[in-house]
Amino acid sequence: MTINCKGNLIDLSTPRVMGILNVTPDSFYDGGKYTKDSPILNRVESILEQGATFIDLGAYSSRPGAREVSPEEEIQRSVPITELILKNFPEALISVDTFRAEVARQNIQSGACLINDISGGLLDPNMLSTVGELQVPYILMHMKGNPRNMQEQTQYRNMMKELLYYFSERIAEARAHKINDIIVDPGFGFSKSLDQNYELMAKLDLFHILKLPLFVGISRKSMIYNLLKTDPQNALNGTTSLNTLALSKGAHILRVHDVQQAVECVKIHEMITKNTADL
Repeated sequence: MTINCKGNLIDLSTPRVMGILNVTPDSFYDGGKYTKDSPILNRVESILEQGATFIDLGAYSSRPGAREVSPEEEIQRSVPITELILKNFPEALISVDTFRAEVARQNIQSGACLINDISGGLLDPNMLSTVGELQVPYILMHMKGNPRNMQEQTQYRNMMKELLYYFSERIAEARAHKINDIIVDPGFGFSKSLDQNYELMAKLDLFHILKLPLFVGISRKSMIYNLLKTDPQNALNGTTSLNTLALSKGAHILRVHDVQQAVECVKIHEMITKNTADL
């Protein structure tokens, strides 16, 4: 499996790591840490040196209860950071974490190369046509409702069947808008209870029926720290455990706060896979 980022074919047959860069004041784990140029550039340098392929730039916190951010503010937060990163690290592959078409457009025009949309195109009617026009890869996530009310919408008759139906429908819509490179994100922590998140992880390999790259973002989320009765700051061990499990179930991209540990997971997984193939 490959995706095209600015003319470079990225091979996903070896899993890749995406490092998180939140330039928001209120993200659940690292809110407020990266709002000035020097810490941002230090974070980007660390992400790249530790082996991540992508940097995921977020300027709108999607945690429940986070403050609403206008499209104009999201653009003002994100576009200068995209430009700053590429001025200092011109080869960086920037993913923009947004559900708004105009935020996507302006960041891609500034040099980003991938859109990560938590809404699967359902919160902005112009998103899919914009991504199709821009001809960039698109991470399509499952969520019901919006970030403010998603955790009130965790009712499913059969969650896995409903998610697979959702993706088949959204993928068809994305294809109709000429989006070529689609990546599937089941949406851990979005419109799902703690038990549902673990059901989703246990059955993650079912998504291979879609024949698309599989994206997993569970880094330091409440499904980990609530189960372990701790907090985001002490959820690295649980994150590493679940990232390892996700790789064993065929994840192609891991979205993480802790890049070095995720890259180590990938290296160990690849060594085990290589030796299993020799049996």
